[in-house]
Amino acid sequence: MKSGFVAIIGRPNVGKSTLLNAITGEKIAITADKPQTTRNRIRGIYTEMPGSEKGGVEGCQIVFLDTPGVTRPRNKLGEYMTQTALGTMNEVDAVLLVTDEGYSEKGGDAFLLEKLKEVASPCILILNKTDKMSPDVFKHAYESYEQTGLFKMIIGTSAVSGENVPVLIRELKKYLAEGPQYFPADMITDHPERFLVKEIIREKLLHYLHDEVPHGVAVEIETYEETPKITKISALIYTERKSHKAIIIGKDGHKLKGIGKSAREEIELLLGTKVFLELWVKVRDNWRDSDLMLHSLGYKD
Repeated sequence: MKSGFVAIIGRPNVGKSTLLNAITGEKIAITADKPQTTRNRIRGIYTEMPGSEKGGVEGCQIVFLDTPGVTRPRNKLGEYMTQTALGTMNEVDAVLLVTDEGYSEKGGDAFLLEKLKEVASPCILILNKTDKMSPDVFKHAYESYEQTGLFKMIIGTSAVSGENVPVLIRELKKYLAEGPQYFPADMITDHPERFLVKEIIREKLLHYLHDEVPHGVAVEIETYEETPKITKISALIYTERKSHKAIIIGKDGHKLKGIGKSAREEIELLLGTKVFLELWVKVRDNWRDSDLMLHSLGYKD
């Protein structure tokens, strides 16, 4: 079997997590139209077993590492996220740089391209959101990155529809070596259910909240009790300001109830069981700059 690791990097909101979900065929990474949606390194597993229709004689297993969007850090959380993304590039067999626009030396990808020059692994550019580009815009973007000479291949994709995902998998196989099967064939992520539950709650917060509030929000699972008939979950939502706490709760608690209902419904689909979900909101001043809080929330080793 061929196997290996592939990093997915890029600026915020270019579709990295949506691409990972399209590759695995399941939602394992949360998505939202806001920066800092992905804070941890999310692992997605794609497997083609030997002898199967897709796997052929050899088969393959690719472990994708979806990283936080790279942006200029403004606090310790931002520093952790940037270091996580950049550090991943040197640990893998191939790197996917995801973007949704043409290259400019003054653009957001210029910093990442400088870092890619130091990476020995082959790099593939994913020009995402082609469904929103005219042919001329796509041609210009393609040629602007082609001229950098950094990429083995440039692939246009629409992660939302899955367009050209099979092409991407086919190309990545070229850079895999013979290796072990790291995970069972039916496993699409190695993250525990508690982590996925926490991320689902945070995703609903991102969808329900606006402006600066989502950036200062974190979720911690306080209790997680499984019984044959129901899973009982209690989660803490941390925010940095009292005014933000009021926004999250909403008038008469309606916003928090909406967040909880939306999260519970998706968690039930994930777990395949009834769920009782309690959400509590607490204020923790400047938690994004607290080493203790970042460790507690799993954002630092």
